[in-house]
Amino acid sequence: MKKLILGFLLSTLLFGFNTPTQKPLKYLPLGDSYTICTGATEKESWPVLLSNTFTKKGIPFQLLANPARNGFSTQQLIEEELPLLNTLKPEVVTVLIGVNDWVRGVDAATFKKNLLTIANTLQQQSVPSNRVVWISIPDFGVTPQGAYYSRGRNISEGITTFNVIIQEVAKQKGSAYVDVFKLSQEMGKDKSLIAKDGLHPSAKEYALWMPLIYEAIKTNLEK
Repeated sequence: MKKLILGFLLSTLLFGFNTPTQKPLKYLPLGDSYTICTGATEKESWPVLLSNTFTKKGIPFQLLANPARNGFSTQQLIEEELPLLNTLKPEVVTVLIGVNDWVRGVDAATFKKNLLTIANTLQQQSVPSNRVVWISIPDFGVTPQGAYYSRGRNISEGITTFNVIIQEVAKQKGSAYVDVFKLSQEMGKDKSLIAKDGLHPSAKEYALWMPLIYEAIKTNLEK
């Protein structure tokens, strides 16, 4: 017994009790109301759920901030959110943007140009393309208040057109693309998936997006 105790004490002196800890991956979500998760609490937002899920599964994630804001367009993301890259220096980034561009009538060419500006800036700030995840715009047209923002246009068709552009940019840059559009259409069948404002997803709907985003990031981290 004395030999066992002596061996344990010697091992403790040489190696210590603590094992090396994994440095958290610095994560920054960029976007609009669908990233700040209007209609849900901060704890219910998918960026928080995402970070907590990775950490619980042994890959520590540090959510640096959530600079997304209601009503932000691609141009506002460029002006208000991208400057944070200089100071925060994220290693993983998600981008969910574009619904307000469509609502305001931004043309497809300008929309794509802005997306490429975002993608190029991320590259210039040393965020690896395979650690950037682009997320589709959900179909707000199925919500009770959605039609008020259509200006007589077909919302589903318009958002689909913009989502094709997002997917093209993601593919061009070698980044992952996550489609929540089809999942969001379930809001038209299940009112519990819609927030009290009748327009945004509820916490329940945001939670359904998270596993898709998680898998996309996890797959790229394993490459």
